[in-house]
Amino acid sequence: MNTMIRNLTLLLILVFTSSIYGFDTVELKKSGTGKIVVKAMFRTGSMHDPAGREGLSLLAASCVAEGGTRDMTSTQIADLLYPWSASIDVTVDKEVTVFTFSFHKDHADKFLPVMTGLLLRPRFDEADFSRIKSNQQNYIDQVIRTSSDEEFSKKALEALLFRGSPYQHPVAGTSEGISNSTLSDAMQQYSEQFNRNRLTLGIAGDYSDAFLSALNAALKELPDGPPAEPMAERPRRPDGIEVDIIAKPNALGSAIFAGFPMDLTRSNNDFAALMIANSWLGEHRKSYSRLYQKIREERSMNYGDYSYIEWYQNGGSNMLPRAGYPRSSNYFSIWIRPVQTAKGLRAQYPELENVELGHAYFALRMAFREMQMLIDSGMSQSEFELTRSFLRSYMKLYAQTPEQQLAYLLDSRFYGRTDWLTEADALLAACNADDVNRVIRQYWQTKQFYIAIVTDKSEADPLKNSLLGGKDSPMSYSNALQKVLGERILEEDEIVKKYPLRATSVNIIESEKIFRR
Repeated sequence: MNTMIRNLTLLLILVFTSSIYGFDTVELKKSGTGKIVVKAMFRTGSMHDPAGREGLSLLAASCVAEGGTRDMTSTQIADLLYPWSASIDVTVDKEVTVFTFSFHKDHADKFLPVMTGLLLRPRFDEADFSRIKSNQQNYIDQVIRTSSDEEFSKKALEALLFRGSPYQHPVAGTSEGISNSTLSDAMQQYSEQFNRNRLTLGIAGDYSDAFLSALNAALKELPDGPPAEPMAERPRRPDGIEVDIIAKPNALGSAIFAGFPMDLTRSNNDFAALMIANSWLGEHRKSYSRLYQKIREERSMNYGDYSYIEWYQNGGSNMLPRAGYPRSSNYFSIWIRPVQTAKGLRAQYPELENVELGHAYFALRMAFREMQMLIDSGMSQSEFELTRSFLRSYMKLYAQTPEQQLAYLLDSRFYGRTDWLTEADALLAACNADDVNRVIRQYWQTKQFYIAIVTDKSEADPLKNSLLGGKDSPMSYSNALQKVLGERILEEDEIVKKYPLRATSVNIIESEKIFRR
């Protein structure tokens, strides 16, 4: 089937790949658009940060994208780009770094030396470095702890999953790692890691053959060096249910991210079938999914509850999955958006003045129970058909612009594919309910999980004691809400509060101490 799908891909879209310059070049011709997008994907990321310099890859790449060239300062470049409506951006993840250049074709010849100058001869100005380092230090020291408990819990989960590996620290690094990094460190990181053997070049839009030839020839001057490692380190296997509670002063709720290692990526055809199961269970930002219906819709516990079968970049802001963050080390996860703490319930509802535990434990039990029932019973034929139909239509929204289409094509190369979106649609069309239920049983389980919970300090000890003891976790409704809940929901609550979910270990970590080194 793989051969058939990939041949079909080549017929349906104008994609060309060449490697005559020592690196792959992926082309997506879009004549008549007037715009050109160039992406330089390097197979290097935060997992290549030196020990004690965590965050250095982002720091170095940001100095390139936000800095100058040997011939132009960052201010001169900014002044040049503004009237052209051109842009320069960089994203760094665990395994890849992607520089994106967007400009109108009328300025292509003048923009070329700026683009190649940044990649080949970055300025690494001391003032630019100091500004970028200060912003990155502030993010890891302050912003990550105060702006979004949801993103905080996601990064805390990865610290649990990948403890002891280069995947453990956030892409932005650690407080000590950034503080230790110098301008010479950043220059060395760029010169050693960003070589032509780790490059995949992508170009989309209304470009000429002459422009592409000039770009390829210029980037051939990138230094020679070792290719990327073929595989990242695998995440740890949890010993039962392992929990880290991040205790934070005055947290407004309990933000939860839970997950376990999963040996499946887009490189495997089973991934498409599991997408259907995941869409039914917890499609991101979709109210029809099971977790959303049970936790958010029926019980009004929070704003939403979702599940993921790969990394989802900035789910708090993005409605659709973003390309440019491919990973070879994967895990399944459940995101339970913040639920009430006991402190919050007591302050808001006089009738709940004696509540000792908030809703985090109940929400976890509800999510685990729904997932286990899906594993045990599988999807029905009607559920399968409706979900597959939705997903095949929904995926057409993933890449609506040439820039997004190019990003997915580059991701496809990472996973050893030609065009993942087209291939996935063919795989979805070919699978059946038995295929989906098989992969559910093969890849999913609920007995071994890592759980990260960012919550108020007042909630940490009661939550720890309840999780370790497997105590009942009854729901606490306001009088007004309880009056409108049906008997079915209240009867189900009695089952959920006793659902067998008991932690094997629980650690409480002060929020100011995490991501320090």
